[in-house]
Amino acid sequence: MTAESRRGSSAQTPDLDWSQVRETVLMLELAVGQIDAAMKEGNSSVEVLTDSFTSMAGYMRMMSGALEQLPDSPATAELKAALIGHAGEVAGRVQRSIIAFQFYDKLSQRLAHVSHSLEALGELVTDQRKIYSPYEWVALQEKIRAKYSTREEVDMFNAVMRGVPVKDALEQYKAEMKDKGDDVELF
Repeated sequence: MTAESRRGSSAQTPDLDWSQVRETVLMLELAVGQIDAAMKEGNSSVEVLTDSFTSMAGYMRMMSGALEQLPDSPATAELKAALIGHAGEVAGRVQRSIIAFQFYDKLSQRLAHVSHSLEALGELVTDQRKIYSPYEWVALQEKIRAKYSTREEVDMFNAVMRGVPVKDALEQYKAEMKDKGDDVELF
């Protein structure tokens, strides 16, 4: 990679004399379609799992309550304690599952952001009135930047716009998120 190709964003001075704009847009549309399809498939599965785990949590609360109501006797004390312990273990696993669903929700939000960004890029490169306009490219960058919800994501985006290689910006982002305790795995 040359120093010229790593100088950062050229939105202010575009050189967009492409001969493959139509094919590029088709590839972007395909990528957006794949992301959307994957998100829809995943969402329906997660909805089923969410309903199941919510139901299981309710049943576990009822079972724990019923166990607590049982009278203590020498013959059943050990069994009662074991069942309450098992119910607590299942409740803990349900809680960990709910946390995993929250991670999935964050992942879905990130994929939706990627999808919207690709759509916006596709719209820009197919509009002959906008494709050569530095203002439109800067507006696209600002629109994409505004979608990021954390300081780390904005820093990652800004680094790429300054010319930092994407791989390096992603590594820095992952390191910051890991230090923050948000262990995120990117493609």
